[in-house]
Parts: sequence; C-alpha cells; structure tokens
Amino acid sequence: MARYGKKASTKVRKAMKERKRGTLRSGGSGKKVTSRKQAIAIGLSQARRAGGKVPRRQTRARTKSRAKGSRSSKR
Repeated sequence: MARYGKKASTKVRKAMKERKRGTLRSGGSGKKVTSRKQAIAIGLSQARRAGGKVPRRQTRARTKSRAKGSRSSKR
C-alpha cells in the first residue's frame, strides 16, 4: 500500500520547481526557501491542506515517567 497519494507528489514537485526558480517563500517570515528538505515539507503541507493522502507529521511525545522523575528529584 502506498504511503503518499498522487496529489502529494504533484505538490512536492511543484514546490521543488519553485525552489529552483527562486520563487518559493516560507509561510511565516516570507523568506526565500533554499533548503531541499524545507521545500519538500512545504509541498507535503500543501497536499495535506488540499486533502491528499499524506501521513501525519511526526511529533515528539514526552514520556510521563521522565517528567515525573525530574520533578520528584528536586524535592
């Protein structure tokens, strides 16, 4: 089973072409994007918003036991 749909690949391809032309801009600051990885991330984000088949973003989950341990040791 494929992880990414067709819409994802077309959006990423378009973002990569924009990066090469120098017209791809980041959302927050509006700075020019030069990083390949950032261009891919922007393309996948656009595909998500368009309803394409794209896996969820990876999030860092803090472990509860680690947080409890650090608090109890300070007492």
